[in-house]
Amino acid sequence: MLKENISLTQLAAVIFNFQIGSTIVIGLGLKAKEDAWIVLLIALGLGIIITLFFIYMMTLAPGKNLFEMFEYCFTRPVAIGLSFVYATYFFYYSCRIIRDFGELIASTVLPITPIEVSTIMLVIVMGYIMYMGLEVLARTAEIFTPYAFIFILLLFIFLYAGNNFDFSNIRPILKDGFKPLWSIIFPYEIVRPYGQLIILTYILSNVSNAKYSKKIIIYSVLISSLLLLVTSLMIVLSLGHDIALRSNFALLSAARLVSIGNFLQRIDAIVVFCMMLGTLVKSCIYIYGGLKALEYIFNQTFRYFAFPMVCVVGVFTTLIARNYSDHMNEGLQSNPYLLHIPLQFGLPSLMVLIMMVKHWNKSNTRKKVNRDYSEHGS
Repeated sequence: MLKENISLTQLAAVIFNFQIGSTIVIGLGLKAKEDAWIVLLIALGLGIIITLFFIYMMTLAPGKNLFEMFEYCFTRPVAIGLSFVYATYFFYYSCRIIRDFGELIASTVLPITPIEVSTIMLVIVMGYIMYMGLEVLARTAEIFTPYAFIFILLLFIFLYAGNNFDFSNIRPILKDGFKPLWSIIFPYEIVRPYGQLIILTYILSNVSNAKYSKKIIIYSVLISSLLLLVTSLMIVLSLGHDIALRSNFALLSAARLVSIGNFLQRIDAIVVFCMMLGTLVKSCIYIYGGLKALEYIFNQTFRYFAFPMVCVVGVFTTLIARNYSDHMNEGLQSNPYLLHIPLQFGLPSLMVLIMMVKHWNKSNTRKKVNRDYSEHGS
């Protein structure tokens, strides 16, 4: 099958936008209130370790994607079953991300327009991108990422220039100590966005210059994580933790505070653009993972499944929850324990252990053969 190649710059753009996703608008670590920035700093340190884990996992089976690793660790029938499980997981989570964007549009930008309309418009674009392949998605991310970065920087400057920051909102620091923070960090601030970097196991094999990909991945995760930290800090400083926790889209609420000289106001479009780009890239990456799983199962190019599966995702986007409250409760309470921890950490950890044992056995066998050869040769 035709192999797609993406450059290091495109890899950086994809990971950056994947990390940002819809998370940037909803906010991270806000349950920690004034200590949200401390939670994100600790999560960043753990996130780098998780990133290195997935990179190491790829080095144990060079050139193989996640679904080929299943066959390498187990057998093909087992690999087909696991690939189907992960395909369902990836398609389901793409539905959740698109639902975040649909709820944002329906509740703030186009309140009269049904959520199905905005969802369909986005899904049509995604279907075309998925049919064209990963290269087109990577080029799209590469083009628009600088604008998203500049827009977030401008939002920070506007909020600061408009005297919207109240630094008393992040005091007192560690009022109750570190212990309450761990229940916030684990599992949710770990599985999102760092555990989701399992996507590296099926896109890293497409990087044209894999030699430097490790550094690019680490830098991209670091920069995107720091940007998420800055946005959460912006939210808490401008809104206060009480309002931030009550707001469905906290960054959008913070952006609406901008008013400079009664001239520069209503810059909601900046936030909507950032979320739209992050949603497009992140949901497409998840759909791509599901399509690659189907490609492995049926031994047919993923493009055969692109439009049908994108349509299925579009339909289930509006069916997975009755309202936004149910949607958020499902994502925050049940999914981390039932889906994310087993599929992001449990099975990959088992696979790494199996691959390490196989490498150890191969190494010992090779040494024994060389030793026997040298003894007989002498």
